[in-house]
Amino acid sequence: MSIINPDKKVALCSDHAGYEYKKAIIEHLNAKGIATEDFGTFSTDSCDYPEFAHPCAEAVESGRCYPGIALCGTGNGISMTLNKHQGIRAALCWQPELAVLAREHNDANILVMPARFISPEQALEIVDTFLATPFSDEERHARRIAQIALR
Repeated sequence: MSIINPDKKVALCSDHAGYEYKKAIIEHLNAKGIATEDFGTFSTDSCDYPEFAHPCAEAVESGRCYPGIALCGTGNGISMTLNKHQGIRAALCWQPELAVLAREHNDANILVMPARFISPEQALEIVDTFLATPFSDEERHARRIAQIALR
């Protein structure tokens, strides 16, 4: 099973540290027939990740794209930015098992990876795992997700 919706594009964004990985992920997904939308950055020149994270989050939050994938050096800054959006559940994952749990337990809608701490091969494995893992739909997980929204 896959969480990919053929009517939606996968949203991607990164900073300069994640740019090369993002390019490889886009090629990987496109080779599988999965459409993507790249929100930047578009080079390895130093940049500010919020400029790209906010439009990516807005695309996923609005339903225009689903899911999203984001990268920065540690994954922390871009995760923090993405998670400022009420409809976003961005999960920082550096191994496939974390991607499984982020999807199954948290219904994560944006995968975030730390480009400086994983290999390109690991990144692709984590992406494939994330995209192949559905939300569990267990009541306890759905209840917890409902409690995430600000009151």
